[in-house]
Amino acid sequence: MAAGGPQGGEGYVPELLFIDVWREQFLGLTAGFTSRRGGVGKEPYSSLNCALHVGEHPDTVITNRELIARRLGFEPEAWTCGEQVHGNRVVAVKEEDRGRGFLNRESAFQDADGLVTDVPGILLTSFYADCVPLFFIDPVRRVVGLAHAGWKGTVSEIAVHMVETMVEEYGSKREDLRAAIGPSIGLCCYEVDEVVMDRIMALEADIPGNEVWEGNVYTELGEGKWMLDLKQCNRQIMMKAGILPTHIECTTLCTSCNNDLFFSHRKEKGLTGRMASWIGLEKR
Repeated sequence: MAAGGPQGGEGYVPELLFIDVWREQFLGLTAGFTSRRGGVGKEPYSSLNCALHVGEHPDTVITNRELIARRLGFEPEAWTCGEQVHGNRVVAVKEEDRGRGFLNRESAFQDADGLVTDVPGILLTSFYADCVPLFFIDPVRRVVGLAHAGWKGTVSEIAVHMVETMVEEYGSKREDLRAAIGPSIGLCCYEVDEVVMDRIMALEADIPGNEVWEGNVYTELGEGKWMLDLKQCNRQIMMKAGILPTHIECTTLCTSCNNDLFFSHRKEKGLTGRMASWIGLEKR
């Protein structure tokens, strides 16, 4: 580590949000989303920034990661992540990959917005400040997955690629899969233009038979502007991939509306930290 950042993090307790229904259903699983509270960082990253690419001192970020991992009962070296590029590439994480990306960006999986594993003791993580965290579990084959979906990852159907990877790599059955959609910027705050909406409407045309998208997934404002709900869009794509509607959990939390709890790239005009989503299987 480079010198100059805070050390240890004693006395700091990161504020975390858990997928409670999964904690009750699936023994040995941990899954959830960090807030911006309870870390060692200073403005404009106060205080639980988890990402190395935003300009905060690396030691500060690593201390925050250590605090989170230890609170979850994992060794800090279990923290494993990708270098996100708003794409749809999914990587199957092996035992020897444990800890990639924990200390630096160079060791992370490059060009990877989706991670899946069946290895206990690995903590899959990814980073957000308005984009959508997608969680997956196959409770039968004990496989977990995590995906980062901004609008580009959404329209390139990273959720479909996650499901296909779980089916092809681990033999998962689509009817067994569970999914959850975490906090992101919501329909209330996410205004987009025709460039984005042309891709969203192409998706809508490719997913017939589901609920009406107008008013649920998007609302037209006029003059080439729309309000968009990426959470609900990803829910539609998960169903297209074969996940049963009753197997999908979805939060209503908006990261922009709740800027005291979450970092928001749009609300804070780009100068802010990143939350982390995580999922992992505890060693028995």
